[in-house]
Amino acid sequence: MVNVRDVPADLLIEKLKEELSKDKNIKIPEWTEFLKSGSHREKSWYQEDWYFRRLASTLRKVYLRGNIGIQRLSEEYGGRKDNGSKPYHPVAGSRSIVRNMLKELEQLNLVEKKETGRSVSPKGVSLLQKASRSVMESLLEKNPELKKYL
Repeated sequence: MVNVRDVPADLLIEKLKEELSKDKNIKIPEWTEFLKSGSHREKSWYQEDWYFRRLASTLRKVYLRGNIGIQRLSEEYGGRKDNGSKPYHPVAGSRSIVRNMLKELEQLNLVEKKETGRSVSPKGVSLLQKASRSVMESLLEKNPELKKYL
């Protein structure tokens, strides 16, 4: 059985992005074209499909980290802030973006809210396992030695 941890993260996020972009219930807010990912960035995203990528990445991170809250997820998406001649310091990412991603995933019934944070629902686990299996099958075509993971 293929696990989410067994497949490369970039390939899994691409596959999840494709699955989520097919869903008609996801509505991208108009104000997202003006956002930066946090105070450590100078410019906004240059990818047009960044919203679906972030949804897929958030779903994967919630699955891997278990019960996780908005603050911890914003720290996951943070980075180094350029303070000019002063030393760099770590900065958390935008909590507003994380909050909106989690709300969107809750509306799709992929994430459920608990007292200790958010966790992936059974529907979300199913989506992640199907995506990881299809990624592993595509990797199997290139490298037959990975058959033991299926």
